[in-house]
Amino acid sequence: MKTILVPLGNSEKAIGTLQYAIDFATVTGAKIYVIQVYGLTNATYTIKNMDTILEKDSKDELALILSQVNTKGIEVISKSIKGKITDRIEDIAQQLKIDLIIASANNSSADSSIYLGPITGKLVKRTELPMLIIPKDYIFKPIKTILLGLKSGLLNHQNVLNPLQNFVKTFEAKVTLLHVITPKNTEADNGLHEEFKAIANKVINTENATIYQGILEHLNAIKPDMLCAIRRKRGIFSKLWEKNTIKKEDFESRIPLLVLKGNV
Repeated sequence: MKTILVPLGNSEKAIGTLQYAIDFATVTGAKIYVIQVYGLTNATYTIKNMDTILEKDSKDELALILSQVNTKGIEVISKSIKGKITDRIEDIAQQLKIDLIIASANNSSADSSIYLGPITGKLVKRTELPMLIIPKDYIFKPIKTILLGLKSGLLNHQNVLNPLQNFVKTFEAKVTLLHVITPKNTEADNGLHEEFKAIANKVINTENATIYQGILEHLNAIKPDMLCAIRRKRGIFSKLWEKNTIKKEDFESRIPLLVLKGNV
């Protein structure tokens, strides 16, 4: 976790998310790249300077956000980019050799019923990079206890758990694996891959209607500093494939959520 990408949205949420990323980097020693995206326009002779105006506004907003965080000696490199972050994320990540994306849970929508907004939701769907999703106004603290929530114990991709292993090593964290057996599970889902067993300090099996209900049932007892989930169509993120958002009634995390790549 030597390079972190922080895509910014709503400036109010952006300040808290960027400060979290900086505080996180004081532990990992990472370099932070901050990306502020401004929109595309169809320029005509009447608004031929609109892109220039939008770029200036974006740079001004970015400068304002940076002025309101404490960088704590961490290298923060910022850039305004024309286009859509969701369309360019892979190119940006490859060029900058990004190890982790840190993003706000809902960085643009004013709808308070939404947990995962459309920008972050699209990023979760499109990127193969691990993402750490931060609730609004969440203050960084060392990650000592991690709750890994699963519905399926299958693991069909290599290196999926590597980012989680990095968190464990960096913070000397303990992992509690919660395997939620739902009525929709197959027999194969109810097994547990050896890599899951290897990373878990403790395994809890529970029967619930949904994985979210299982997490809610055990959250207070475990008291994790971070929740971890694997991106799958049949899991926490199933609603993302219907829309690009997740409502709080379907899933919400009030602690940082680490999303790992998985079956889609």
